[in-house]
Amino acid sequence: MSLDGRRLVTAVATLNPEKTKYVSALWEIDPDGARPARRLTRSAKGESGSAFLPDGSLLFCSARPDPSAKDDDEVPLLWLLPAAGGEARVVARRPGGIGGVVVAREAGTVVVSSSTFPSSADVESEESKRKERKEKKVSAILHESYPVRFWDSDLGPAAPRLFAGRLAEGDELADPAVELRDLSPDAGRGLERSDYDVSADGSVIVTTWNVPHAGGYRQSLVVIDTITGERRILVDEPDYEYAAPRISPDGTAVAVIRERLTSPHDPGDRVLAIVSMTDGSLRELTTDWDRWPAGPPAWTPDGAALIVVADENGRAPVFRVDAENGSVTRLTGDDYAYFDVVVSPDGTRVYAMRTSYLEPMTPVRLRADAPDQASEPLRGPAPSPELPGRLEEVEAQAEDGVRVRGWLALPEGTTATTPAPLLLWIHGGPLNSWNAWSWRWNPWIMVAQGYAVLLPDPALSTGYGREFISRGWGKWGQAPYTDLMAITDVTVARDDIDHNRTAAMGGSFGGYMANWVATKTDRFDAIVTHASLWALDQFGPTTDAAWYWAREMTPEMARSNSPHHGVDAIETPMLVIHGDKDYRVPIGEALRLWYELAARAEADNGEMPHKFLYFPDENHWVLTPQHAKVWYQTVLAFLAHNVLGKDWEAPAILQ
Repeated sequence: MSLDGRRLVTAVATLNPEKTKYVSALWEIDPDGARPARRLTRSAKGESGSAFLPDGSLLFCSARPDPSAKDDDEVPLLWLLPAAGGEARVVARRPGGIGGVVVAREAGTVVVSSSTFPSSADVESEESKRKERKEKKVSAILHESYPVRFWDSDLGPAAPRLFAGRLAEGDELADPAVELRDLSPDAGRGLERSDYDVSADGSVIVTTWNVPHAGGYRQSLVVIDTITGERRILVDEPDYEYAAPRISPDGTAVAVIRERLTSPHDPGDRVLAIVSMTDGSLRELTTDWDRWPAGPPAWTPDGAALIVVADENGRAPVFRVDAENGSVTRLTGDDYAYFDVVVSPDGTRVYAMRTSYLEPMTPVRLRADAPDQASEPLRGPAPSPELPGRLEEVEAQAEDGVRVRGWLALPEGTTATTPAPLLLWIHGGPLNSWNAWSWRWNPWIMVAQGYAVLLPDPALSTGYGREFISRGWGKWGQAPYTDLMAITDVTVARDDIDHNRTAAMGGSFGGYMANWVATKTDRFDAIVTHASLWALDQFGPTTDAAWYWAREMTPEMARSNSPHHGVDAIETPMLVIHGDKDYRVPIGEALRLWYELAARAEADNGEMPHKFLYFPDENHWVLTPQHAKVWYQTVLAFLAHNVLGKDWEAPAILQ
């Protein structure tokens, strides 16, 4: 939001003309809801990472070609769109690109992140290093510490550094530019996955900083002077790590998410805390609140409260937390999940994106001090699609008497005389909740094909309290499994569900649970397992964050909860899906699962009931549009064959 409160800007992704990738653009939304949304940028490379300067100019990052430069290495540059409109121009560049733009609210100091080689002392040496590697086609990386990967990216040899500068005056030969100063030449890997904020006066940055810990790292907090680059530790505790720091309006404190590290018998905890900028003393605000705050907190302009979001009961409401006594007020009382919260400069309004299984991301506003209100939609870039069915809430009682709830999406016209086949969808995480629209796992695509989709939150799901998570901690094959079966039993007992035609599907941890289900019951006609964990002893040391996994389960826990031990019991046809660029759940999990299925199911003629959909260049998620279509086509063909009894017919593009 602009400093005068009159402009909201967000990024919107749309398909390119060939429909082969998504391209993002910046759009402006009227905070008053009167004017329609308008597009601000347009390029084949897309734009993102916007931030307003005090004068209303808009900074953003884009790899679009710079018309004033001879060479184009297609790395993101820092662009400025004047407040009065007109053409955007480049105001800063780095050989490793620019991202993570934040701006000091009053001073206009600009802070960015840029990937930089350890040996680089200036722009010239960085350019030389990149030029040499490019010309000699060297992609090798020498690692001297762990980790080496993150999600779908290889780490190193370059690593993020922080840079700061002000928009300097230009002259008759050159436009105004931001001269960036390197604030962290010795950062090493300290700023990988960092989150940071700059004070209103532009004097200091507070950032997360990686500290070596137990074969990996944890995140502490440090303060960096934007002029000298002097760095001091603000908070560093062996049993905690920190995320999403946000400096108070007066610059005296930092709001932060404080997370106690997990152990095999403790899921840890997550609270909102305030840290003194003077001496690093810390005060927890939400110690007794049985919810986990998510995302960066937003200060009210007077510093009296923080606005946060937290999963709750299959929703993710907006909450107001008093900065003095920690009292919590729920601001939204509807069925939505909220993201990207910002507070108006006068403190009277909160703006956010909301979503649910009834609508994709929608810009909204709400009052900053009214409890349990319904948010007001603003005029966004695109209308919500019409849905081919209805959404209901369902719940069951687990074996231990605990309530388990979920969403059920049903096709229009589903009745006792026309019951729908059921798809049980198991969410990933596992610290997660089915509460937000997703284009990757979208139940309405399946509903449009006549299926009912059950979206339950079993043990380990967030939004039901810490004890609900503890029920499944280190015991993945116990309460999470029995919870899923309990709510499936209740759902198939409905007269508008065909209990004779059912399937189970899941991705990541949901894929793990799909595999576990396959080894424990033959009640389902088909099982789809995407990016799934199969052999936990193999997964642990090969995932991108092995140190975290080592904290979560003992070797004994991993053995007792590993589905690969039950492969001989699998009778249900399985569709295995995996991307080779998946570093969170490495491809070895799918390869081993596929081999062990094939070794037991393959007939003399080479046929078997199982299928393996492999994406050589996708990661943990299938992100490119045409691959997403192939994903849905293959899943629907597999379900049609095994659940509906139709002949097997692979998607034409795969034959």
